[in-house]
Amino acid sequence: MQSVAKRQKCEGHRRERGQRSETQSAGLPSRSAVTEKLPGPQGLSSCGPRAWLPGYKTLFKWLLLTQEQKHVYAQVARYCNRSADLIPLSFVLGFYVTLVVNRWWAQYTSIPLPDQLMCVISASVHGVDQRGRLLRRTLIRYANLSSVLVLRSVSTRVLKRFPTMEHVVDAGFMSQEERKKFESLKSDFNKYWVPCVWFTNLAAQARRDGRIRDDIALCLLLEELNKYRAKCSMLFHYDWISIPLVYTQVVTIAVYSFFALSLVGRQFVETEAGAAKPREPLEPGGKPGPALGDLDMYVPLTTLLQFFFYAGWLKVAEQIINPFGEDDDDFETNQLIDRNLQVSLLSVDDMYQNLPPAEKDPYWDEDLALPPYTVATVAESLRPSFLGSTFNLRMSDDPEQSVQVEASPALARPVAPAQTPLLGRFLGVGAPSPAISLRNFGRARGAPRTPHLLRFRAEEGGDPEAADRIEEEEAAESGDEAGQP
Repeated sequence: MQSVAKRQKCEGHRRERGQRSETQSAGLPSRSAVTEKLPGPQGLSSCGPRAWLPGYKTLFKWLLLTQEQKHVYAQVARYCNRSADLIPLSFVLGFYVTLVVNRWWAQYTSIPLPDQLMCVISASVHGVDQRGRLLRRTLIRYANLSSVLVLRSVSTRVLKRFPTMEHVVDAGFMSQEERKKFESLKSDFNKYWVPCVWFTNLAAQARRDGRIRDDIALCLLLEELNKYRAKCSMLFHYDWISIPLVYTQVVTIAVYSFFALSLVGRQFVETEAGAAKPREPLEPGGKPGPALGDLDMYVPLTTLLQFFFYAGWLKVAEQIINPFGEDDDDFETNQLIDRNLQVSLLSVDDMYQNLPPAEKDPYWDEDLALPPYTVATVAESLRPSFLGSTFNLRMSDDPEQSVQVEASPALARPVAPAQTPLLGRFLGVGAPSPAISLRNFGRARGAPRTPHLLRFRAEEGGDPEAADRIEEEEAAESGDEAGQP
C-alpha cells in the first residue's frame, strides 16, 4: 500500500513538472508567479470564498491574454466607457416614463363614475310612486350599462367576467328586450354609446310627463350625461391609440445597450503610461511618491446601482403602460363596476326623499364655530392661521414712498428721456429709462406735488427758507404749464 501511494505521489509531481515546463515554453507565467499575484500568503489554495473572484480575474489576465491582447482589451474598454456617455439615456428614459405615467393617470381619471349623475337624477326626476322609481332606476342602469360595455372593450378582467351579451343580461345590466334592440342596430363600430341615447330619450319622455319639472333640470341632467359619455369615449380612445411601439423599442435598446457598453467599459484596466501623475511629497523638498492608479473594484457598486435605477425605471413603465390587464398593479375594474352599480341604485332609489330631520347644529347660538381638538392635535390650534405671504411684510419707513398720486402720464409735461447706461447700449441713444419719477405725475392741474411733505419737513425744524424757495419754484412751474396751450 505504501509503494502504491509513493508511486501516485511521484506521478503527480511528474505531471506538475510537465505542466510547468509547457507553461514556460508557451511564454506564460508559472503557477508560482500566478499564485504570487493572488491574495493570501499561500496563493489561490488558501483563499476564502470572497477571494475566488479576484483569483479568476488574475487567471484571466495572466493565463488567457498575451501582452498585446491586454493592450487591445484596454483600448476596447476605454472606447466602450467613452461611448456609453454618448447615449442620452436619462433624457430618453425620463421622457418615456413621464409620458407613460401621465397616460396611466389620465386613463384612471377617464373611468366613468356615476356619482355626479346619480345626484342629478335623484334631484331632477320626481315621483315616489312606482313610475317615478322605475324612471330613476332605469336611467342610472343605462349609465352603468354604457360603462360596462366600454370596459368590456378595454379590460381583460371585465371581458372574462362578461364574455358575451348573455352574461350582461344575466348580471342585470340589460333586459332581453333591450338586448334585442341593441343587437338589431347594425354598426361596424363599438356600440357602447347606445345606452346613452336610450337615456336621453327616456329623460325627454320624463320631461313631457312632468316627472322633470322644468327645462333647466333637463338641461342639467343631459349635461352630466354628456360628461359621463365623454369619459367612456376617452377611455375607448386611449385603448385605440396607444404609445408607438417604435418608441418603446428605442428606449429598451438604449437601456440595454448602455449597460452592455458599461459592462465592458467599466472594467479595471491598467493605467496608460504617463497618464498617472506622481503624488506630491509629504514633506517639502522630499521625493514625490509613486503614482496612484484607479481603484480596482471587484464589485462595481455604482454601476450596479445605476443598473437597478434605470432598469427599475424601465420596468415600472412597462408595468403601467397597460393598466387594464390582470396584473396585481392593474386597475380593479370589476370592483369598480360592483361599486358603481350598488352606490348609484342606492342613491336614486332608497335615498330618494329619505332625509333625516333638520335640527339645529351645536353652534347655533355661537358667533364663532370652533370644533374641538383631541389631545394629540391640540397643539395645532395654537398655530396662527395663514393670511397671505405679504401679510407680515415690512414696508419702508419713508413716508414719501406712501404718497398717493394720480397716475396720469398722458397729461404730464413732456420730460426729456433719461438715459440708462446699460439699456442705452442695446436700445440706442434715445432709449428712455424704465424708472419713472414721482415728479412726472400730478403737474397738469398746477397743484403742489407734495405740500404735506413740505409742511412735515418745516415742522421737523428744517430750513423754512428752503421750503419757501421750493414752493416758489413749484408755483412758477405750474404757472408756466398753465400758460402753455
